[in-house]
Amino acid sequence: MFGFKKRRRQKLREEPFPAEGKKILEKKVGYYRLLSPEDQAELWGHIQVFLHEKQFEFLGGLEITDEIKVSIAAQACVLLLHRETDYYPTLKSIIVYPHEYYAEVSEHLPGGVVAEGIEDRAGESWHRGEVVLSWADIQEDNANPDDGFNVVFHEFAHQLDGESGEEEGTPILPDISLARRWAEVMSREYQRLNRDLDRQRKTLIDEYAAENPAEFFAVLTEHFFEIPQDLKAGHPEIYELFSAYYRQDPAARFARGS
Repeated sequence: MFGFKKRRRQKLREEPFPAEGKKILEKKVGYYRLLSPEDQAELWGHIQVFLHEKQFEFLGGLEITDEIKVSIAAQACVLLLHRETDYYPTLKSIIVYPHEYYAEVSEHLPGGVVAEGIEDRAGESWHRGEVVLSWADIQEDNANPDDGFNVVFHEFAHQLDGESGEEEGTPILPDISLARRWAEVMSREYQRLNRDLDRQRKTLIDEYAAENPAEFFAVLTEHFFEIPQDLKAGHPEIYELFSAYYRQDPAARFARGS
């Protein structure tokens, strides 16, 4: 079974990537234009597999288009470049709304009180095999590949995090040495962020990262790919960890494009 899956994926990666898909990437996905020709070619193969294996659901009157599917697949697969991957194995479908949507939330307060309400969201990653995204936010991210914010990178980082069985800010790491270093650095930097926010200090890392270790990892993934030079300068140990995990060097990528 696993051999068949591997052969099928290899065949999909080797198929010619549609010319219309390349046009979408060139014109609509700003981050794609930062990639080297070699990375672009690798990405085409990953997109073919992703689109074959994942389902898309369009809600809120959103029209189904190749632009939406290719844009999402491309950014999700940027996180897979240069390493062995099982293509988000627990993910079954991507739900896309035309814009931010509303979700019910609950918060446990002191004294056993539970506060319930509604909040607007640009994306979510669900344990039962779904990612929810706002197309309006994706379009904004496509136009601004260097602002440090990317909802697809964020939500698919949660998917990578959850492959270990729990979302706790630690994806499956390739070796014990990196795992030990990861635990040390990420714990220290997470505490540092919370201290800085408590003291109202300005931080490079977005304050949403202080919500919990899972959000810390997802936000840092956005920063790693979109503001890598700033992250490398301000938090070199984090940059080193993420470069080792993702096997990419976005700082050099941005330097080449400048």
